[in-house]
Amino acid sequence: MMITSRITISLVAVCFFGTASFASAKEKAPAKEKSAGAGTSEYTKGIQLLDSQQYDQAVTEFTKAILANGKQPAFYEGRGFANFALQRYPEAGDDFSKAIELSPKDMRALVGRAQVFLQQKNYQQAPADTEKALEIKPDEIAAIKLRGFAELGLSQWDKAIADFTNAIQKKPDDLQTYDRRALAYRGLKNFDAAIADYTFLLEKNANDTEALTKRGYTYSLMGQYEKAIPDYEAALKLNPQDSDTFSRLQWTQGQLKAKNAPPPTTTTAAPTATPEKPSLISQINPLYILIGIVALIVIAAIVRLITRGKVEEKSHIIR
Repeated sequence: MMITSRITISLVAVCFFGTASFASAKEKAPAKEKSAGAGTSEYTKGIQLLDSQQYDQAVTEFTKAILANGKQPAFYEGRGFANFALQRYPEAGDDFSKAIELSPKDMRALVGRAQVFLQQKNYQQAPADTEKALEIKPDEIAAIKLRGFAELGLSQWDKAIADFTNAIQKKPDDLQTYDRRALAYRGLKNFDAAIADYTFLLEKNANDTEALTKRGYTYSLMGQYEKAIPDYEAALKLNPQDSDTFSRLQWTQGQLKAKNAPPPTTTTAAPTATPEKPSLISQINPLYILIGIVALIVIAAIVRLITRGKVEEKSHIIR
């Protein structure tokens, strides 16, 4: 007899829970042959504990159920979700894998394992499980959203937008999906569409600090600093201790100041007068004149020495 799981799938992939020590069951499975209904009461108690968020105790009861009857995929599936809530992702992944091994069409286990992959940033493997889950139940919103999360991790913005839009059409009041779609729009640089999604979230909750800071950041990416500043200021009024938003506000204010600053004035330098061509006389160096005079004197002295004592030729004219 296959026990049908009573677990309602919820997207806990974006939530964080406190950790506690693993309370594993110590007892061994009975030696006698297990009946088909063995472990049902422990499983039922585990579901109740899971619903009341008593995750450690739930793990214990699911483990008892598995020890009583290890052939029921629902038992592993239940323990998988309890382990996931406790952020024990490897253990949760093993439980979901065992449930899938026992029942390949266990849609909840496929969705659960996809969440584990996403928490481990294994964006390549997560889509395969969501695809199988959607083959089993095409309208399963959890699987559609998880596939969108994986596509975000892979920077497949167009595919993520399509999945989140599909999820919104099926469940228009799921505000988280608008936030994720806005992120995909931003990755695609479709800033106007991202602003529209953030604005929708703020219309639903004007005190949504995340939507305020994200819309402000998107405005700053558009260069619309004058619109980003009011969003940052509103977010800081709600959470004055948010140092990241304060830093973004300061940066944006600086960008706006630089954007509105008047252009620097450029002064035209007066034209430089072209120097006059020096006259020939101004180009004569006095040193050159002195050297010339000395040379003439030396030449004259040499000529004088050569001609001294030389007999003058007599005229042939008879007087």
